[in-house]
Amino acid sequence: MAPYESDDTTGTAQDEDLRTGRRKAARYVVPVAVVGVAAATIGLVPALADSGDPDLPKITAQQLIDKIAKSDVQRLSGTVKITTDLGLPNLGGLESSLTSGAAGGGDGSSADPRAKLTELVSGTHTLRVAADGPDRQKLSLLESGAEYSLIHDGKDVWGYDSKSNEVYHGTAAEAGKEHRTERPATPKDFADEALKSVDDTTSVTVDGTAHVAGRDAYKLLIKPKQSGTTVGAISIAVDAETGQPLKFTLTPRSGGAAVLDAGFTQVSFDRPAASTFDFTPPKGAKVTEGKAGDKAGHGEFGEFGHGKRTDGKPDLAGAGQGFGKGMEGATVLGTGWTSIATFDTGAKGGLPTGSSDGALGGFLGSLGDHVSGKFGKGTVFSTRLVNALITDDGKVYAGAVTKEMLVKAADAGK
Repeated sequence: MAPYESDDTTGTAQDEDLRTGRRKAARYVVPVAVVGVAAATIGLVPALADSGDPDLPKITAQQLIDKIAKSDVQRLSGTVKITTDLGLPNLGGLESSLTSGAAGGGDGSSADPRAKLTELVSGTHTLRVAADGPDRQKLSLLESGAEYSLIHDGKDVWGYDSKSNEVYHGTAAEAGKEHRTERPATPKDFADEALKSVDDTTSVTVDGTAHVAGRDAYKLLIKPKQSGTTVGAISIAVDAETGQPLKFTLTPRSGGAAVLDAGFTQVSFDRPAASTFDFTPPKGAKVTEGKAGDKAGHGEFGEFGHGKRTDGKPDLAGAGQGFGKGMEGATVLGTGWTSIATFDTGAKGGLPTGSSDGALGGFLGSLGDHVSGKFGKGTVFSTRLVNALITDDGKVYAGAVTKEMLVKAADAGK
């Protein structure tokens, strides 16, 4: 079926409608359970699509955004496949260790979600998800011969790694009312984040229909209008009946496979069995209790800290939390899709160069591109989506932008 035409990207009234829809969608945000991984925020294996596009009533982009915003699915269960292809180099497992450390490292337990879910930063993974209202959710990461489960049941948050027979236990009490808006990750998590960025720097259209996980769906297409961003397009398959996003695909401007592609391969909107959320530590399991005030479970069900923007808009550049000191307290430069987060590590000299860590510095330096400008010298580390510049005076510039944009931002900061 040919894509539906839409005039929702032009005209003052329509732009205002899109912004209004965006604000509505933000109120219904389902926090990203695995975006801290990406963030997260993360690319999912395409959901299995049936052959033949469904014949659905025509709908405008604004109407589809409103449909997502009004969707209030409280109960669901299903299987999600995730494939992330950031183009990271193969470091023999070192990249996972570095990412785990950047994410906070957890409490040393293999069942701590802050460390475990960072495995989603690369490769293909299968998740089982279930939700029954705001107080009961479950996310299971299926591995070869093993399973990791994260369960939220009332005030308790449990993480269980069957491979090591270790258990992590925390509480949701510290998160208060804010925690009760959360539920496990689905493509809606990613869709809500993307819809926050819809403004006059963005083109939004309806791109036809599709079958996803046996459901009829509309396809919403989001494209940046700005040059200099590494984001090519975002496609969201939206359930025609419930307004629930079923599939989310982010492709880079450079082309090729999706960087992030999250989709249901099976989904049901019936209430899951109550036993789905039951958990008792197995006999002989090592149980690690979360520290007082620890919000590990809260964070893994999706809460993200964001840097401060100079224009008050959502911080897309802050999606990759945990780099260096993390993006907390970072300043975000620019607007729209070319926004760049910057912060000072306080470490002069850029990458490690001392006798004790010179080898590490040399190794890391070999993975990046050396650049120079008015700011001085530095190294750019690149993925297919997010790029980061570390200057020799310890400043970091990062965002879903090109290397040239990072150098330009660093020059402007001098």
